[in-house]
Amino acid sequence: MRVFITGASGWIGSAVVRELLPAGHELTGLARSDESAARLRAAGVAPIPGGLDDLDTLRSAAETADAVIHLGFKHDFSDYAASGRTERAVIETFGDALAGTGKPLLFASGVAMAAPSGVLTEEDASPFSGPDAPRGGAEPLALGFADRGIQPVALRFSPTVHGDGDHGFTAVLVDIARRTGVAGYVGDGANRWPAVHRDDAARLVALALENPGASHVVHAVGEEGVAARDIAEAIGRGAGAPAASIAPDDVEAHFGWIGAFFGRDVPASSALTQERLGWTPTGPTLLDDLADGHYFRRAAA
Repeated sequence: MRVFITGASGWIGSAVVRELLPAGHELTGLARSDESAARLRAAGVAPIPGGLDDLDTLRSAAETADAVIHLGFKHDFSDYAASGRTERAVIETFGDALAGTGKPLLFASGVAMAAPSGVLTEEDASPFSGPDAPRGGAEPLALGFADRGIQPVALRFSPTVHGDGDHGFTAVLVDIARRTGVAGYVGDGANRWPAVHRDDAARLVALALENPGASHVVHAVGEEGVAARDIAEAIGRGAGAPAASIAPDDVEAHFGWIGAFFGRDVPASSALTQERLGWTPTGPTLLDDLADGHYFRRAAA
């Protein structure tokens, strides 16, 4: 299968590439820089120069592919609304390019912003729709493409996709603990964060590509919810900093932009995903990864 991937050189995308190439897929990937193109070539992926704003490039790449995996996103938390508008435009472009073809469109989504008043499942619809919603309301928009002859699959990733080399949320929390001298959590720290190891997440993407009709929504969730206080205490042990509660009024000053996320209670289940796709997470847990020490060796380098 010829597969076009955005974000192919990124944290999750590069792991997905390692899953798909041995299965015989021919991969092309969006490359917004010469450095990214070089990484893709080295990994066995044919680079297509361009960025997420280059809609004509995206349309052409999608039209010549047998499937699209959209993992790229503009992580600009200083103007998150603009990032959402870009995401919506990308999804609309892929929808127009793939309409009537029956081809799979797998796209990154998340569980952190979509939790109901309980444990989020694959059957729960995203409450965010419309161009002004988080991520541009991309998930309900793309899932509606099933009526246009496309096989959409929402890849709802845990907020923490961890592993050696992670530069995402967990690495940011480690950096904050080192800078402030405190491994903080919000309130009593009982709020829960789902987590998944990077390799497990990549394996799930490959399974969803092979069987896009199994489920229109899949949860890349290895752990339903790790208590924020447990995360902070593990970071504290590794960073040599005390774990402590951060009062709600001080969250922004201590954590910055990540505080609004880290204080949420967003447990999510992957039971239906595991049943429908035969996926079993086997990687280290988040606390195991923190205990391994690689987050702190990198931070200290």
